[in-house]
Amino acid sequence: MQIKIIQLGKDKDRWLTEAISEYLKRLRPLCRLQIQQMPDISIKQTGTKEIVIQKESQSIMDKLDVDDYLILLDETGEEKNSLEFSEFLTSLYDRKKIVFVIGGVYGTSDELKRRADLMLSLSRLTFTHRMARLILIEQIYRAMMIAKGRSYHV
Repeated sequence: MQIKIIQLGKDKDRWLTEAISEYLKRLRPLCRLQIQQMPDISIKQTGTKEIVIQKESQSIMDKLDVDDYLILLDETGEEKNSLEFSEFLTSLYDRKKIVFVIGGVYGTSDELKRRADLMLSLSRLTFTHRMARLILIEQIYRAMMIAKGRSYHV
């Protein structure tokens, strides 16, 4: 299974980078996971949230292939528990590439939302984008462990 995470902005905190690195190391034998960091657009450069959303969303769209299965993280998305997420993720095993997108601080464009095969919410709680990265990677690891029948989940 090939998974890609597209994220805007950088991981600025050392502890966060170390935690993400730990889960990436754990995931290596289970799947191929690539993280693509893209620069976020400053509102100081553009002047409005709407322009930021459009520019960031377009730069994300430019990185997608036609046959990518796109899962967009969005607060209005569908919620799944860890078992459901594992079943869902393993059901996509034959896909060429699964791409998760964590949008910018102002959200994503309607065009990107329409392109998504699934809009997924990590929780009804609000997380920083940096924390969402870590939570998503941990949940991908948990899903893989559940699928392999390993004891991490219990």
